[in-house]
Amino acid sequence: MIELTGIKKRYGVHLALNIPQLTFLPGERYALIGPNGSGKTTLLRILAGTLRPDEGKIRFSGLDRGEIGYMPQKPYAFDLSVVKNVMLSLGGGNGARKNATATLERVGLANLAKARGSRLSGGETQRMALARLLAKPHKLLLLDEPTASADISASDMAEHALMEYAAETGCTLIFSSHAPSQALRLGTRAVALDGGQICEHGAAEDVLKNPKSECTKFFLSHWKL
Repeated sequence: MIELTGIKKRYGVHLALNIPQLTFLPGERYALIGPNGSGKTTLLRILAGTLRPDEGKIRFSGLDRGEIGYMPQKPYAFDLSVVKNVMLSLGGGNGARKNATATLERVGLANLAKARGSRLSGGETQRMALARLLAKPHKLLLLDEPTASADISASDMAEHALMEYAAETGCTLIFSSHAPSQALRLGTRAVALDGGQICEHGAAEDVLKNPKSECTKFFLSHWKL
């Protein structure tokens, strides 16, 4: 379980995140939705430990930092082969290449295993980074717009791989998405953000299909589910 209490983050004089209280339950899949600048990335970075809040506390129960996997919006790619980029997460050892190759297959990149990771397209780089996470078990996955650069087919493969991984590991998944339809497909829970604050949160079906707050209704009015 992850508990956030009194979390605030400012960029200069701008209050980018203001969360009095929020709890993430183990084994659930949380979709963070909201317009650009609503605080989704800031929240994920704070959870991942790459950004410190100005105020507040985060408590991780039954979870070590080493069990957290984080994928930013623009993941990194080393100037190595794609399969070796994935193998970096495995620390070498027997079976690392086989494991990496199998994971690349799951995200539809097996045909590019020998290509240079630094020369991939944006969507391919995202899937390679996703494979790097899915090649080993994590208790918590944090993903920031994991398919934003992917086409429809690639996005479908990535979503399928994520659902399989979540079922196999029982991990908690927290991801941001600009597409409510994706949030509905992947999420069991949804957290709607606007202006750095929580508009509402609850079961994904309820939040996305029957929103109660005006800010969530306005955001979803631009989409057809």
